[in-house]
Amino acid sequence: MGKSLYIAEKPSVAQEFAKALKLKLNRKDGYLESEDAIVTWCVGHLVTMSYPEEYDPSLKRWSLETLPFIPEQFKYEVIPAVSKQFKIVSGLLNRPDVDTIYVCTDSGREGEYIYRLVEQQAGVHGKERRRVWIDSQTEEEILRGIREAKDLGEYDNLSASAYLRAKEDYLMGINFSRLLTLKYGNSISDYLHTKYSVISVGRVMTCVLGMVVRREREIREFVETPFYRVLSTIGETDESFEGEWKAVEGSRYFESFDLYKENGFKEREKAEELVSYLTDPLPVTCQITAIEKKKEKKNPPLLFNLAELQNECSKRFKISPDETLRIVQELYEKKLVTYPRTDARVLSTAVAKEIHKNLNGLMKYEPAVSYLQEIVSFGSHKGLAKTRYVNDKQITDHYAIIPTGQGIGTLKSVSSLSAKVYDVIVKRFLSIFYPAAVYQKVSITTKVKEESFFSNFKVLAEAGYLKVANEENQSQEKSADQKMFERVNALKKGMMLPVSAFEIKEGKTSPPKRYNSGSLILAMENAGQLIEDEDLRAQIKGSGIGTSATRGDILKKLFHIKYLSLNKKTQIVTPTLLGEMIYDVVEHSIRSLLNPELTASWEKGLTYVADGDITPEEYMQKLDHFIVSRTMGVKGLNNQGQLRACYDRSAKFYKKK
Repeated sequence: MGKSLYIAEKPSVAQEFAKALKLKLNRKDGYLESEDAIVTWCVGHLVTMSYPEEYDPSLKRWSLETLPFIPEQFKYEVIPAVSKQFKIVSGLLNRPDVDTIYVCTDSGREGEYIYRLVEQQAGVHGKERRRVWIDSQTEEEILRGIREAKDLGEYDNLSASAYLRAKEDYLMGINFSRLLTLKYGNSISDYLHTKYSVISVGRVMTCVLGMVVRREREIREFVETPFYRVLSTIGETDESFEGEWKAVEGSRYFESFDLYKENGFKEREKAEELVSYLTDPLPVTCQITAIEKKKEKKNPPLLFNLAELQNECSKRFKISPDETLRIVQELYEKKLVTYPRTDARVLSTAVAKEIHKNLNGLMKYEPAVSYLQEIVSFGSHKGLAKTRYVNDKQITDHYAIIPTGQGIGTLKSVSSLSAKVYDVIVKRFLSIFYPAAVYQKVSITTKVKEESFFSNFKVLAEAGYLKVANEENQSQEKSADQKMFERVNALKKGMMLPVSAFEIKEGKTSPPKRYNSGSLILAMENAGQLIEDEDLRAQIKGSGIGTSATRGDILKKLFHIKYLSLNKKTQIVTPTLLGEMIYDVVEHSIRSLLNPELTASWEKGLTYVADGDITPEEYMQKLDHFIVSRTMGVKGLNNQGQLRACYDRSAKFYKKK
């Protein structure tokens, strides 16, 4: 019987597989070997797509005549910096004594692609290939993955979608970057007084640039509007509360053109007119016309996927998305958490059945012990499978990021920031075993003459999961003072109360908020919509822009090429002048690249290929048509002169240094 070869994505992962297999492995150059097994590794990508000049040396020179460039057969080559490891891996894959290959690269589209390129370049034939698909790097999970490894052929659709994603990025990048640089590069370099300008374009990157530039321009064009609200002070001096006037039905201002929304006036004079009317005669009293008491439940949030964790860490620790990914990848490799590059925010039924193992393991993590004792007393972990936190239909490759309950000892070796990120993941996980937080709410309507005033009070009755959620979350929940709440609770409908004062409060409309690195990742996940409400985000989640594995890197590239700027302290993202100029170029040439819905539909198409709903040929046909039609369209344009006015409009907002 021949040997089994295990191939991982990087050396550290290969090491974990070697440990789990418990074999007497001898260290060789670039691999480990025992009597019946070999463990080797890639170092990320070993093979890449060849540049156009590999097809024809004349293509090294950029020229409009050679565009669009769409090869009939794509060429690939070994990356020079890792050619030594490729030779080692290629030799092992083709060794006559190896009959079974276990593919242990990352369980996702990119991991699949890394292995398939190596196999293709190495010309592997006649071997049994099995795919190891795991959710964490614990010994137990590695052994399960090897035991249940499926034939690699079952992942051919995923592989096809990975190849297509790479071809799409390659074709759009090469064709559109060359096309726009040749057509508009001089207009940018002349304006900025630089030697030359290369215009970098990408399927996802350009779309994200568009989101940030559009937001900046909305803020610039925003006109602040003042409005005037009328507030009443109700009750005795030491027991008073506030009421807010609204022009509801029955009010003399109902549906008046003088209103700004229903709770304010456009002009101060109108607010003063209302106050004069209400204070004649003095003293003023009001009658309670309605009291509504209700309980409001707030459920623990869904678990973290990568985008949600990146957003949380950006808000809490002011770190960039790629820094969060680096940290959570480190935690994954130390067996502390499950696979990080996931879009799911729920668990699978299979994991829910074994969840006691994660909880038991966390008993070694001191900050979790008191919560775990409470969870045991609730017994809530037994019914987890029936909750909204478990849903097999919402999981594509991997379930949500949760602590494994293992590797706690390695926390001593990580940075304090990494330990804090781990704690955030643990607390989010533990909170799903707690009941909802319960608020008691009282809404009171009072009337002076025919004008209505509204008062709302809210107090936390039962902390529920907020006990676990970090203090930051609790401080965001504004609650009424308990004594005040008790006094309000004693009020009855029909009661007459004194009104000691009316106050006019000036407010101003607010411009849209700038993106920060975390909210931008969320907006990318939701195809350009920044949805603040956490539950709503979960409902509309479909296909986003980019993937959980690539979004942080795309932002990093936009900062690196100076199209976007990141304030490291606040994590606020703004465009640069160059970024705005590139936006104007794309808007006047291939505007559809700026459309988040279109970009998301390309991503959805790749998902259809991975699911077997459409063929790679159908997808490639659409892609070819898109590249050809847009390239020919831009070739026919002669609008460089119009762009100077666009550049001028943006330039005045950037100080010359």
